[in-house]
Amino acid sequence: MIEQTVAQWHDFLRGRLPGGLDELLHDDVVFYSPIVFTPQQGKAITTLYLEAAGQTLPGERAEGADVGAGSGGFRYTKQVLADDTAVLEFETTVEGKYVNGVDIIRCDAAGKIVEFRVMIRPLQAVNLVHQQMAAMLDRMKPPA
Repeated sequence: MIEQTVAQWHDFLRGRLPGGLDELLHDDVVFYSPIVFTPQQGKAITTLYLEAAGQTLPGERAEGADVGAGSGGFRYTKQVLADDTAVLEFETTVEGKYVNGVDIIRCDAAGKIVEFRVMIRPLQAVNLVHQQMAAMLDRMKPPA
């Protein structure tokens, strides 16, 4: 099951999943961010965080380059799949700083993502991503 979910995740990142995150995420998905202490519960907040990460972490990828194309921007370097869980290691460069991390994705029997956990290293990258994610989330907030 996880193989199909990961394939859909890659399709989403490439802009080739018609239903987008709504198609991938379970209504009660839990998102664990490297920059927020408490888990974030639900499809709406998880979507917000994943979209903000997509704006923050593409790094310095050349215009039009495909995710995973090795263009110096965001790319997955390894993947381990077992039962209902995937661990996808990624790397990118943000403001000249190397960012390395993993996405840990767990799905239910229907292939919907029920848990999405992101871990990042080194500390300089965590601090930079925290700063940029906070700014991006602030910009993405609907007007009050």
